[in-house]
This record gives sequence, structure tokens and C-alpha cells, in this order.
Amino acid sequence: MLRKLHAWVMTLAASRHAPWALAAVSFAESSFFPVPPDIMLAPMVAKQPRRAYLFALICTVASVLGGLLGYAIGVFLEPVALGILKAFGHPDGLQEFQAQFAKWGMMVILVKGLTPIPYKLVTIACGLARFDLFTFVWASIVTRGARFFLEATVLKFWGPAILAEVEKRLALYVALGVALLVGGFLAAKLLHA
Repeated sequence: MLRKLHAWVMTLAASRHAPWALAAVSFAESSFFPVPPDIMLAPMVAKQPRRAYLFALICTVASVLGGLLGYAIGVFLEPVALGILKAFGHPDGLQEFQAQFAKWGMMVILVKGLTPIPYKLVTIACGLARFDLFTFVWASIVTRGARFFLEATVLKFWGPAILAEVEKRLALYVALGVALLVGGFLAAKLLHA
């Protein structure tokens, strides 16, 4: 099954519809969708390294626009926002964000935008907390741009070697990725306890 999913993603990454799919995944991931855009960005850059920075820009713009949707969900659809936070393991998401922001300030947005912790948790919590919209937007541009352009740069120069290694040991790297993601959630939960 992993091989079929991998083959499908690689085929989509090489198709003419890939930029639109990348934009859609990046947009949705910042507000409600559980799959990060990296699963599209990585193979797209590996297949077309000369377009690496265009793909990073698409991810950044779509992610920030999706973040605005997440923010709007927090502001205008509080029950939906609280339900999404609860579904992602943060039933006290608003209180957690407010406590983090009181302690760390703007660094909460900047750091969480770079990590594998789902960015939608930040965008929705910012809306719930009525965080300053202008500051939210520029912090999102900085943090999401840094993440996607750094990833695109690494993949542009070392992508073919990385891709060959991942294809050789796909199950191992998927297991490691899941372990890192789960570990990130557990670490975030322990830090907020």
C-alpha cells in the first residue's frame, strides 16, 4: 500500500496539475486538513529542482491564505474551532495558546510554524484569541516561508540522493516520520501539562 501511495504522489508531482494540488493541500493544511504539504513539495522539487523556489512560494502563499481561513474559523465559528482543536488532541486549545503566548509572545507563532506540529492549531487558536491580524499574517509569512524555502533548498541540491534513499527504505522512513509526528504531539502535550 505504501508503494502505491508513493507512486501516486510521484505521478501527481510530475503532472501539469501538481502546482494546483500543492496549493490546495497547503491551503487546507493551515486550517482543517491533517496532511502536510511536504508530501507534495518534496517529490515535486525532486522531480523538477529548477522550479524549487516557485513550489516553495506556492506553499507559502497558499499556507498563509489557508491560515487566514483558520483564523476566521476561530473568530466566527467558535464551536467548529474548538471541535477541530479537540479532534487534534487539544481540548483546551485556546487556554493552551493564551498561556503559551503570555509566556513566549510572538515566538509561539514563529516556532510552531516551522515545526511538524499542525499549523492549523496555531491559526485557529489565534482566531479564537483574537490575536492581532496584521501580526499574525506577517509572522505566518516569515515562518511558513522559512520552512518551505529551507525545505526546497535542501531538496533542490540533495533531493535526488534523498529520494533514492527514501525509495529504497520507504517503510522505514514512513515509520520514522510517523514516530516524529507522534513524538511532536506528545512533546507539545507534555509541555502544556
